[in-house]
Amino acid sequence: MRRRQFIGLVGGAAAWPLAARAQQVPVVGFLSSRSPDEATGHTNAFSRGLEEMGFVEGRSVAVEYRWAKGDYNQLPSLAADLLSRPLALMAATGDPAAKAAGLKVPLVFIVGQDPVSTGLVDSMNRPGKATGVNFFTGDLGGKRLELLCTMVPSVRTLGLLLNPRFGIEPSIQLKQAAQTLSREVVVQSASTDTEIEAAFAALVKTGVDGIVVQNDPFFDSSRRLIVALSSRHRLPGIFHIREFPADGGLMSYGASLADSYRQIGVYVGKILRGAKSDDLPVLRPTKFEMVINVSTAKTLGLAVPQSMLIAADELIQ
Repeated sequence: MRRRQFIGLVGGAAAWPLAARAQQVPVVGFLSSRSPDEATGHTNAFSRGLEEMGFVEGRSVAVEYRWAKGDYNQLPSLAADLLSRPLALMAATGDPAAKAAGLKVPLVFIVGQDPVSTGLVDSMNRPGKATGVNFFTGDLGGKRLELLCTMVPSVRTLGLLLNPRFGIEPSIQLKQAAQTLSREVVVQSASTDTEIEAAFAALVKTGVDGIVVQNDPFFDSSRRLIVALSSRHRLPGIFHIREFPADGGLMSYGASLADSYRQIGVYVGKILRGAKSDDLPVLRPTKFEMVINVSTAKTLGLAVPQSMLIAADELIQ
């Protein structure tokens, strides 16, 4: 295990700030809604972004990691703990983490909702004291629904799993898209693993043919459970990031979350180099990828249409 990961897992390790002061390196707070084990690939991408700007963790920059592990109620206290330290700036991943981080120090974020409408930034081009990546895959619910219906034409009733602590807007968007496609959507809410299991049981009882999962950091943290339940109940599902089909889900459509983490690492490095956050426009993904787990499709008895095989950016065997 890398030293950075170990430090994050033990909650920040009191010796780390001492080492940072002794070496006189900047300290970056990293606040996440997720869990450290399932986010390793993404935090490694964040580190690569830092390295692109000449910063190596443990040598030229210290990073203090705090993890809510899907419990958003923990974020305010975790943020307060970080802000009690001599931070150069804060990085926050996920809308709940960005909201909890505040603007006492410069903030670099990944958020799914529009940061202007939520008041996080002044504008996309001149954002103010906070900037980062607007990972707006929640706006792609209609496209995901269309792709799932292309993959499984027999689907007539779909389940939508959402976290009410994150917001209910996706249910409105998806219902509108479903109406256009002559499909029905049944919504179930969950904000704990126990509630996820209960939600799946309820959806199966209503007779849904497939499932769509809201893009939410808590669900990212619980994706292995969600994929296992999808498999157990033989429900074809579509998700917002490739990590779901990589873990056995059927398919995903969205931007690369790993690249977004790399980008905020680059922005953190630029600010440490002296750039002002107001001069760094909020970034939005320009490339979206469709990933299909062909093995899962076979297990579900699905024949992947040739058009989707050609259009897919990645096929997982």
